[in-house]
Amino acid sequence: MDWSRCSAVDRNPGKVGGIWYFRGTRLPVATLFEHLDQGSTIDEFLEWFPSVSREQVHRVLAFAQSSLEQPTAVA
Repeated sequence: MDWSRCSAVDRNPGKVGGIWYFRGTRLPVATLFEHLDQGSTIDEFLEWFPSVSREQVHRVLAFAQSSLEQPTAVA
């Protein structure tokens, strides 16, 4: 999955250990998936992490979904 194509996230080697995070924050994108996996709702996530916008969450989820629908090249 090429997260560089998702406008809601960013990565910088000198910030947050170089992992993908929500643009304008220091919150790793993986945090969203961890919370959803544990049964949290999007509303709860946004309440706990107010620096992340609803639009960012929707963009990340839509990007993840679309990446699952893309066929992968077989080497």
